[in-house]
Amino acid sequence: MARDSQAALVALNRFGFGARGGASGDLINAASDPRGFVKAELARPIAVLLEAPGLQSTPQLGQAVFAYQDQVKQAREAAAKAGAPAEAPSQAPADQKPGPRRNLSLNAVATEIAGQMAEAKPTDNKPADKKPADDMAKPDTMQPNAAAPAAAKPAPQPLNVIQKTFRAEALARLQRATLVECGFTERLVVFWSNHFCISAGKGELARIWAGAFEREAIRPHVLGRFADMLKAVEQHPAMLFFLDNQQSLGPDSRAGQNRKRGLNENLAREIMELHTLGVGGGYTQDDVTSLARIITGWTFAGRQGQLGAPGSFVFNVNAHQPGSQMLLGKSYEPTGLAQGEAALADIARHPSTANFIATKFVRHFVADDAPPALVARLRDVFIKTDGDLKALATALVDSDEAWKAPLTKMRSPYDFLVASGRLLARVPEDPGAYLNNLNLLGQPLWSPAGPNGFADTSAAWAAPEGIKLRLDIAAQMGARLGPNIDPLDLLEFAAADAASIETRRTIERAESRQQALALLLMSPEMQRR
Repeated sequence: MARDSQAALVALNRFGFGARGGASGDLINAASDPRGFVKAELARPIAVLLEAPGLQSTPQLGQAVFAYQDQVKQAREAAAKAGAPAEAPSQAPADQKPGPRRNLSLNAVATEIAGQMAEAKPTDNKPADKKPADDMAKPDTMQPNAAAPAAAKPAPQPLNVIQKTFRAEALARLQRATLVECGFTERLVVFWSNHFCISAGKGELARIWAGAFEREAIRPHVLGRFADMLKAVEQHPAMLFFLDNQQSLGPDSRAGQNRKRGLNENLAREIMELHTLGVGGGYTQDDVTSLARIITGWTFAGRQGQLGAPGSFVFNVNAHQPGSQMLLGKSYEPTGLAQGEAALADIARHPSTANFIATKFVRHFVADDAPPALVARLRDVFIKTDGDLKALATALVDSDEAWKAPLTKMRSPYDFLVASGRLLARVPEDPGAYLNNLNLLGQPLWSPAGPNGFADTSAAWAAPEGIKLRLDIAAQMGARLGPNIDPLDLLEFAAADAASIETRRTIERAESRQQALALLLMSPEMQRR
């Protein structure tokens, strides 16, 4: 049973979000057929899609933003006429910002565990404190020291549909990750969403579109073809807005000749450097410029709806650079929108793209130092199947390396919080505590500091300060839930006899159930994947 439990732990932690508590029986089910348990989710592609009451399409949300902005403008104008100071609706109410982190002292054992988890070197992946922190929860025992409510009551403002939408999208994602049996497909969604990341900190459109972008451009293709995902991503209004392609004009286009604005290479550069070929993938600056010209005119309809429904993808022929373009040694004829789609399809099939994707895929799921043989095998699968992502995921699960490599990768803050909620059988009813803790831990939801996404190595999340913050959050959970939970029972749900002797003894020696629960959440069985 010990070997089966260890394989079950790998199945749940490496490929999923860990075992659920309660009567789920996840560890037992995984132990009976670990690989089959993981691959079962790949047979249900429809389950990757996410639909929930109230979640709207990108065009609908775009129109909602434009209407909201009009309401804000009208409110300001009315306030100005009345001689009152106009206040912009706050994206971060004072009573929702995180307070100072309090010092926590469990015992010497807790300190020792935190030290063991912090052996990796610190990283530059710091909390993006310049981001708008408009999604802090109401004061909650799940979050350390929430600040007191602001004394002054602000004047009534139009309903902030941006804030409401972001929280609804976050809740739907968190509930799915908490309830799903294994979580492999949800982990795939997280991987691809970070690979093709946008940042909700870009502005109001990016914030309200962040969840819809993942639902519309990522989820439908997680078990489909890479080329289809690439096209959906690069044509999505959220990506076009995030990387400023709506501002890019072909120098010789009608719009380019009439305006001072010209070519913007942001999207083209990130397509080649971060989305497909990778650094050193064989492209040049000339190729970046050519691709930027090819995708001029890729934009979204604005509030006036002159080119289409506001917030929808459109091809503006007046902004498109005319003529043929040479890209990666191939000439692309002037076929308008089809010119860019043909270029993306070819880039998706490029050998450098296969190698770049295979390397990132293995690094995420198996080890920071991706085993070269496994990378080569997955690269060949990617090429032979024309970028079939289900085949790629299946090949990963079928590989021996994925099961033999030790569980040494540090869970990201998102993985840690979701895994804790699953084990505690706590289905979130409000996203506030999760969003607040993600901000504290340096991984604000859908808000990386740059287009390269959040770091995907252990060193990124094992810095001492990050471990201390996790310990603080674990202690808060223990203080609130510990009296009614037997941590040793939870350890059986999480790892059974695959748990180390050290972890079991540490929990047994705890001074209280509250402390024992905090120590369990900080154990390697909960922190490593």
